[in-house]
Amino acid sequence: MMKKMMKLSLACIALGVVATAQGAESYPAKPITLVMGFPPGGGADNVGRVYANNLSKLLKHPVVVENRPGAGSTIGAAQVAKAKPDGYTLYLGNSSVMGSDSILYNVSYTPDDFMPVARLTIAPMILIASKASGISSVKDLLERAKKSPGTINVASSGNGVITHLAAVEFMDVSHTKFMHIPFKGGAPATQSVAAGDTDISFATAPSARAAIDTGKAIGLGITTAKPSGLIPQYQPISDLGVPGYNIANWWGIFVPKGTSKEVIDVLFNATNKVLADEGVRQSLASNYEEVAPSASVEEFVKFARKEGEQGLRLAKASRETAN
Repeated sequence: MMKKMMKLSLACIALGVVATAQGAESYPAKPITLVMGFPPGGGADNVGRVYANNLSKLLKHPVVVENRPGAGSTIGAAQVAKAKPDGYTLYLGNSSVMGSDSILYNVSYTPDDFMPVARLTIAPMILIASKASGISSVKDLLERAKKSPGTINVASSGNGVITHLAAVEFMDVSHTKFMHIPFKGGAPATQSVAAGDTDISFATAPSARAAIDTGKAIGLGITTAKPSGLIPQYQPISDLGVPGYNIANWWGIFVPKGTSKEVIDVLFNATNKVLADEGVRQSLASNYEEVAPSASVEEFVKFARKEGEQGLRLAKASRETAN
C-alpha cells in the first residue's frame, strides 16, 4: 500500500512538472495587456508602444497597451497588482512602484506585490524652462530660486513620480525651494511649461522635446552626472552649478506576484530579443531612450529594489512639496 502511494505521489509530481513545462511552452495563448500609469504622448507611452508592438511580432499574439493615468501612476499599478498572475497583464514601471508610491498615496499594494522581469531603457531627464519665465540657464535658475524661495513653480507628471523626485533631488542638492505643480502625465506637464503656465520641469526627453519644439521652452541641462550620447547638446546639471546632482529615469517590465518562473523566463528572453533588434534600438534612441537590457531576471530584481530605496528616500522628502 505504501509503495502504491509513493508511486502515485511521484506520478502526480511528474504530471505537475509536465503541465508546468507545457504551460510555459503554450504561453502566450491569447492577447497580453501592457498597463501604463501615464497618458498617451509622454516618455513612458513612447517606450511602451515600441516595446508592445515588437513584442507582439515576436510572440505572435497582440500586446495591447492600456493607459491608466492618474494619482502618480498608482491607478495603473493597482490594477496590475490585483491582476491574475498568469503573464497576461504586464506593467511598465520604474522605481516608484518599488516603494515611493506608498509615501504619497494611499495605495493598496506594496513592492512585494510585483515581480520585476526585465529592464528596457535608461535615460536622463531634461530640465526645461518656459521662455515666458525668462530663465535662460541653470545658473540663472539658481540665482532666482535663492533670491526668492518658493516663487518658481515646477511642473511634474504627478506627486511622487520620477519627474517630481528629480525636482526634489535638485532642491536638496542645491538648497533651493520650488513650488510643485503636479499633472496627470509628462505631456500635460511640459505643455504647461510651453504655455507659460509653469516655469520649469524635469521632464522625460520625449516630453521635453515636444515642448522645446514649440519654440516656447528651452532645455537647460540633463539630470545624469554623465553626458548622454543621445542628447549631446545638453550638459549635465552637475557640471552647471549643482555638483553631486544625479538621477536617471528608467523603464522596466513588472508582473503580479505569483507569476510562474516559467512565464517570467519567457517574458525576459522575449524582451531581450526585442531590445536586441536594431530597429527597436533606433526607434527608442530617436526618443532619447537608451536600450539597457538586464543580464538576468535576478540582476533586474536587485537593480529595481536598489532604485526603489533611492525613490523611497526622495519620496519621503517630497511630502513637503506634494500638492
